[in-house]
Amino acid sequence: MLQVNNLDFTYPHLNETILKDISFTVEEGSLCGLFGPNGCGKSTLFKCCLNLLKIKKGEIRMDNNNIKDLKIKDMAKVVAYVPQEHKPPFPYLVKEVVLMGRTPHLKGFFGTGKKDIQKTEEALELLEISHLSKKTYNQLSGGQRQMVLMARAIAQETKIMFLDEPTSALDFSNQLKIWKIMKKITDRGVTILACSHDPNHVSWFCDKVVVVNNKSIVNQGSPEDVITQATLDFIYEDMCDVKKINNTRVVFPSDLKCFEKNLADESFMKLAN
Repeated sequence: MLQVNNLDFTYPHLNETILKDISFTVEEGSLCGLFGPNGCGKSTLFKCCLNLLKIKKGEIRMDNNNIKDLKIKDMAKVVAYVPQEHKPPFPYLVKEVVLMGRTPHLKGFFGTGKKDIQKTEEALELLEISHLSKKTYNQLSGGQRQMVLMARAIAQETKIMFLDEPTSALDFSNQLKIWKIMKKITDRGVTILACSHDPNHVSWFCDKVVVVNNKSIVNQGSPEDVITQATLDFIYEDMCDVKKINNTRVVFPSDLKCFEKNLADESFMKLAN
């Protein structure tokens, strides 16, 4: 479980509040989407939750532990983090990058064992990228590197996972695959907080959505209650419409009249089905 209570954050060198009175809970084994426009404070909130930025007001608890009381190695056993972009300076193989996720579980100077290798292979197989295992990580496409980082987080075997825009560099097929994999991971009891700019993704896949705008939370709850016309009008100033297609809610640009016209077309509805 992840709990954030009354969090405020201000960068020491700036006389400006970046996050104000942030409070939310992500239940164990659930997928929560952190949704909002660019510059609203999502990435800063991630860094606060990972203890990379020190908060002066509020409290963050993971697995019933205050993060201020956790050492780095203990933190690494509780939470895994998938950043938007990562390019190490050395030409590691893909399997070596994924194996790095096992670091918190290593015992002294004994190095990696059979279990670590097994967990690495299982993570690669889950994401269907075993064929990349012996390729050089730095030579992969941005989308492939993102999949490798996801595999590393899975191999880390933590109770909580943070994913910052996990599908931003992926094609549409792999975007859907990653969200479905996240759902599978939560079925194992893992708690996931995933940052996203896409209202459709958080609406289709998340158990809970937390909407951040102008440095504070403006709405939170189930996707049905949060990804609404009123919420999107408030954030995007009447640029989006929310429609239902066969009981699935879809967000699209409000000026895309051809799409709205097609909703009334029977042949289009059969295609969407």
